[in-house]
Amino acid sequence: MSQCCLSGFKWDGKPIGEETKLGKNDTYVTGSNKEHETAAGLTQYATHQVAILMIHDIFGWTFPNARLLADHYAKEADATVYLPDFFDGEVVTAGAIEGGKFDLMGFIGRHSKDIRFPEIETCAKSLKQEHGFKKLGAIGFCYGKNLVDCISTAHPSLLQKEEIDAVGVPVQIIAPENDPQLTPELKAHANSVIPSLNLEYDYQYFPGSNHGFAVKCDQSDVKQKKALERAKNAGVGWFAQFLHLH
Repeated sequence: MSQCCLSGFKWDGKPIGEETKLGKNDTYVTGSNKEHETAAGLTQYATHQVAILMIHDIFGWTFPNARLLADHYAKEADATVYLPDFFDGEVVTAGAIEGGKFDLMGFIGRHSKDIRFPEIETCAKSLKQEHGFKKLGAIGFCYGKNLVDCISTAHPSLLQKEEIDAVGVPVQIIAPENDPQLTPELKAHANSVIPSLNLEYDYQYFPGSNHGFAVKCDQSDVKQKKALERAKNAGVGWFAQFLHLH
C-alpha cells in the first residue's frame, strides 16, 4: 500500500443511509430496497433482490465519501448497498496521518487480506443466504475482494497476479494513469489474462488521474470531478447490466 492511499479530500454532503449490523460487522446500509418485516413478523425483500457489497479503503466504513458513494450506487443502480466495517472498529484519522503518528505497516499487518477476507466472505454469504438477495455485486476501493456475481474495482491495492488469474465472474477495473499499486505490469496482465478466461470484462482507463481518485479526489478541480463522475457512472452501469434480474 502506498502513501497516496493516505491522502485525499473530504467531500460535501450528508449520507442518507443508516447504521446496522451485517453478521458481526457494524455496517452502513443505504437504498430503498432494504428488507422489512410485515405485520405478521415475516421478512419480505425488495422486488429486485439486488445488493452491492462495498469494501472500503483505508479510511474505513465511517468515511463520509464512501457513504456518499454508497448512496449514489443505491439510487442509480437500484440496489441495496452494504458498507461494513472490515477494520474491527479501528478508525484512521486525517489527524493521525498528518501528524506523522500513523504506522502504515502495522496497520497492514492488522488488516491483511488473510485476516480480513474471511469477514468479507461471511458478509457476502450472509447477504445471499440469510438476507435472500438473488444477485450480489461488489465494489472495492483498495481493499476490494470478490465472492459475488460481478465485480467493479477501482485502483485496487496489494493486488496479486494470482488473484487476477483466479477471477471467475464479470470484472470491471477502474484504472488511473498514475498508480503505484495498479502498476503498468498489473494492468497489462489483467488486460491479457481476463479476456482469455471467457469473462465479461470492462477496463476503464483514466488518463491524468491518480490512485484513490474514485473515492477521495478534489471535486473543486473540474478534471478530477469529471473523472470521479465517469468512474461512478461506469460502476453503476456495470451493476445495472449484471445484477438486475430480467
